[in-house]
Amino acid sequence: MMRFRSRVLGVVAAAAAVAGVLSAVPDRAADAAVPATIPLTITNNSGRTDPVYIYNLGTNLATGQQGWADASGTFHAWPAGGNPPTPAPDASIAGPGNGQSVTIQMPKFSGRVYFSYGQKLVFKLTTGGLVQPAVQNPSDPNRNILFNWSEYTLNDAGLWINSTQVDMFSAPYAVSVNGNTTGHLKSGGYNAVYNGLRNTAGGWGGLIQTAPDGSVLRALSPLYGVETGALPAGTMDDYINRVWSKYSSETLTVTPFGDRPDVKYFGRVSGGVMNFTNTSGAVVTSFQKPDSASVFGCFKLLDAPNDQVRGPISRTLCAGYNRSTLLTNPNQPDANNANFYQDPVTNHYSKIIHSQMADGRAYGFAFDDVGNHEALVHDGNPQQAGLILDRLN
Repeated sequence: MMRFRSRVLGVVAAAAAVAGVLSAVPDRAADAAVPATIPLTITNNSGRTDPVYIYNLGTNLATGQQGWADASGTFHAWPAGGNPPTPAPDASIAGPGNGQSVTIQMPKFSGRVYFSYGQKLVFKLTTGGLVQPAVQNPSDPNRNILFNWSEYTLNDAGLWINSTQVDMFSAPYAVSVNGNTTGHLKSGGYNAVYNGLRNTAGGWGGLIQTAPDGSVLRALSPLYGVETGALPAGTMDDYINRVWSKYSSETLTVTPFGDRPDVKYFGRVSGGVMNFTNTSGAVVTSFQKPDSASVFGCFKLLDAPNDQVRGPISRTLCAGYNRSTLLTNPNQPDANNANFYQDPVTNHYSKIIHSQMADGRAYGFAFDDVGNHEALVHDGNPQQAGLILDRLN
C-alpha cells in the first residue's frame, strides 16, 4: 500500500532551522527593530491570463497558534478541525493580474506563501491542524491545480525567505528582501528542467505530473517518486553500496559546523553499521545503511534530530549522498559545488534544477543549505519583501 504523508503546517523546517541558527548571531543593522509586519509585493510576470490566488499561512511566533494572515497582515487562528478533515476557512487573497503587482503585509510568522493559478487551493483541517496540499496523492483535491509556495520566517532577528523545490518543482518564482533576490530560472529553464528529467535514464521522467489536458503541472521530488512508485525504489542503491564499501576500510571525516572547525566526527562501517566517534574516540551516534527514500528525504535511516551531534552529522551525510560527493571526498561537507552530482548515480532532480537556476542556488532536497547552496535571502532589518511570479517557459 502506498503511503502518502499529509503535511500539517507548523514551523517551516527549512526557514526556521536557519532562523534558529542565525538569530543567535547579532546581525541587527544598527539594532533597528523589526516591525510587526512588513510589505510583501507580489509581481505577476507569468504571462498568464488566469486569476492568481495568494495564501499566507503559518505559525504565529508570538503565540504558537497556527492560522493565516489576511492582506493587512492580521492573524486569524484556524478553527478546530475534525476527523475526517473539515474544510478550512477561505484564506485566499486576490493576486495580481499579468503585468501587475499587489502588496500585502507579512506578520511575524514561520510559514508559507502559496500562490495558485486559475483555481483556489483546497485546504482542510484535522484535529492536529492544517493539512497542506499533497499532490503525490492522486486523490488530493489540488492534484490538477498549478500552484507553488515560498517559505519564510519573520521574527525579531529579521526575515528569511526562500524558494523551494524540496517537495516539487512547479510554477517558477523568485523571492527578495530589500532588493536582494534569488530563485529566478535561466531563460528557458522551466522547460529545460522537465526535458532534463525526461532525458535522464532510470525513470526520472516519471516524476512529471500533467493535467487532464496534457499540460505539465510539476515534477515531484524523488522522495515522492519513490514513495508512489514513479521512480524505482533502488535508484540510489548502487551509490549507497559503494559508500558503505569504501568506509568499511577508510574513515569518513565530518566537520558539520562551518564556524567550529575543531568539532569533527569520524565514521567507519563495522558490522553493517556506520559508527561515528568524536575526537576522544567515543562513539556518539550510529547509522544503519540508508535506502533511497532515506537519502532523498533526509529522514528515516538518516533522521536528523534538532541536536548538536546526530542531526548535524545526518544533515552532512544527506547532502553528501544527494550530491554524490562521499566517494570523491572523505572530508565532508564538500564545499566545492563543481564536485556535486558528478557520479552517474545521483539526485538528478536536484542536479537538473540547480543547473537551470540563474544563480545556481536551489532547495533541491531538504538539507541543500549544507554549505549555503540554497535559494535563501535574509536581512536583519527587512523593509520590503518580494515574490515574483515568472514565465513558464
